[in-house]
Amino acid sequence: MDRQTAVLVVEDDPSIRTLLTSALTAAGYAVESAADGQRAAAAAGSRRHGLIVLDVMLPDTDGFRLIRELRTRGIYTPVLFLTARTEVEDRIIGLSSGGDDYVTKPFHVQEVLLRIRAILRRGNAPAAASGPLPPLRYADLALDRTAHEVRRKDRLLKLSPTEFRLLACFLARPEHVLDKREILRQVWNYDFSGDTRIVDTYVKNLRRKIETEPPALLHTVRGVGYCLRLPRDENRPAGP
Repeated sequence: MDRQTAVLVVEDDPSIRTLLTSALTAAGYAVESAADGQRAAAAAGSRRHGLIVLDVMLPDTDGFRLIRELRTRGIYTPVLFLTARTEVEDRIIGLSSGGDDYVTKPFHVQEVLLRIRAILRRGNAPAAASGPLPPLRYADLALDRTAHEVRRKDRLLKLSPTEFRLLACFLARPEHVLDKREILRQVWNYDFSGDTRIVDTYVKNLRRKIETEPPALLHTVRGVGYCLRLPRDENRPAGP
């Protein structure tokens, strides 16, 4: 673990904020904290953090709205949500808002630390490989895992870390149908209580970003999952 990784803890409950700050500092992270959304937004914009631990219920906003605001500002720091909400629907809202993981209260500090390490490992995986990784390409779409950039033709696309991993998952196996549960395992590393709607939400978001011009590349295979391919008529070899 990088002992210099900066973590922003956003929590309005002083006891929980102190607990997390102490635990993360003891684990070797450089910790900054904020008690409300306004201070959190200012802190996220003024310093580069490796991760944000974000309470959903804040006195001046909610964490879902805050993370959407940060994403529109081009801040794609990974986010671990903390919340007392336990419904699957709330989890889907949080993750589709741009979050990377979700821990419900009451929680065990060790679980939070494990989730943080897992998120950071996912984000640092390309850098851990030996030497530059070759770009993943299909049609006019290219994903550079070393520079962490995605381009369609000559246009640079802005993707969140999770959207980047999702696209890499498709580009690693173009023209193969990927089951939704397989996508969950590869992109999120575990199954969210058997609910695959988060995949649908992220694919919808990804389509909106990569398919601003034809041809469409992400196709739904009903009852199964999704496939990255050219439309059938454009993918058919030319006849004599």
